[in-house]
Amino acid sequence: MCLLGLQPAHAVSPTKVVSLNLCTDQLAILLAGEGQLYSVSYLAGEKEASVLADEAKPYVVNHGLAEEIFLMQPDLIIAGSYTTRATVDMLKRLGFRVEEFAPESSFEDIRANIVRMGKLLGQEIKATEMVRMMDERLDRIQKNSRKKSGKAPTIALYYANQLTSGKGTLADDVVRHAGLNNLGETLGMEGTQKLPLEQLVMAKPDLIAAHDAYPTPALAYEAQVHPAFRTTLNGRHPVDIPDKYWICGGPFTVDAVQLLAEQR
Repeated sequence: MCLLGLQPAHAVSPTKVVSLNLCTDQLAILLAGEGQLYSVSYLAGEKEASVLADEAKPYVVNHGLAEEIFLMQPDLIIAGSYTTRATVDMLKRLGFRVEEFAPESSFEDIRANIVRMGKLLGQEIKATEMVRMMDERLDRIQKNSRKKSGKAPTIALYYANQLTSGKGTLADDVVRHAGLNNLGETLGMEGTQKLPLEQLVMAKPDLIAAHDAYPTPALAYEAQVHPAFRTTLNGRHPVDIPDKYWICGGPFTVDAVQLLAEQR
């Protein structure tokens, strides 16, 4: 017998789904059936973080608190594997069905998470079609990239606080699919690491991707306004890839591939 009157309805599609994580929010919004998704995290409605900020507006907003989720009485809770740990653990102890998703670090992970979300929601056909359309678009971009002659340019991904993405990250896989070389991987970096401005200047990348998420000057982006950074650009503008395209993995991550491939 389940606690709190919750039904062990693993064999039927859930009817009241709550998502606690920005990445699961977006996959659920894309795949859920009519009236199936009840609540998403507050981050889903923030335009700098979420590709689907407008689509998130109809849903009840949650802040990942166990008390508020308990009162919603969902029959399925979906969460990220590294977020809201206290809430997730408590909800599990109370007998709620909680499914956790690891963050995507490649397009292979994106495919797997789309398929898994589709299965959890009883939307397998929609999920399969979404993967197919994503792969078709990726194939078109890569074919066009291969037609371009010359050595593949090296691009430096330069985020707030001089961070960059190395091997084993979603951003690195995006760069590879765009037909470019990732400076972070070239320098032997793995995961997200700091790339000091001096090292960036010495590496002389062909391109730099940088996005300033703040409307006013911020110390997090002080390196991007340094004269040495501007000199490294050689008169070009940085490639502007909004953070929301690779904070989470989804079919929308192909937009980042497209933006980078156009620089090829």
